[in-house]
Amino acid sequence: MLQNVNVSALASDVVSLLMPSIHLDMERLPESNANHAVLRLQGKLSLETVHNFIQTVRPDPADHLILDLSGITFLDSAGTGALVQLFVHRRNKGQTFALAGLTTQSNAVLQVAGLTKLLPNYASNREALAAQK
Repeated sequence: MLQNVNVSALASDVVSLLMPSIHLDMERLPESNANHAVLRLQGKLSLETVHNFIQTVRPDPADHLILDLSGITFLDSAGTGALVQLFVHRRNKGQTFALAGLTTQSNAVLQVAGLTKLLPNYASNREALAAQK
């Protein structure tokens, strides 16, 4: 006896299992205040997530922005370009920008791109905050 099978739903389930979702979560950390914004990023900063990243982070009015990248699982050239775009945008507005907690993969990507000297980066949020004072 044949059963009715929703092939579309089955295919969607298979794709979900084979292709993990690509996401980037952003969280404003408690050490943020009116002058300093500390945002923790978790997930992938890649072609699939940069548009939302830029749309969310670019309008932040804080004078000093620190991005905690310790939760980044993957950084590609699009993500790197978004970091540079954000850095330039903030510098042109007289605001600062720093990275903290780079993962081994993120650090390697920035080194290969020659950006570790351009983009201020610190081992921790605490170091990045101390440098802004």
